[in-house]
Amino acid sequence: MQSKCESCEYYDYDEYTESYGCTMSLDEDEYARFIQGRTAECPYFKFYDEYKSVQKQN
Repeated sequence: MQSKCESCEYYDYDEYTESYGCTMSLDEDEYARFIQGRTAECPYFKFYDEYKSVQKQN
């Protein structure tokens, strides 16, 4: 199962470029594998739960 960037915690809006992108810092080798599509699944995928902070308040 491949991860979806849109639902990842590290997928964020960049006001400077006015676009969305991954904010995870990848090294050169990881980035090359990602761009070439040689990774079956992102090892850094973390589901973004916008209600996580609300759950802690209750």
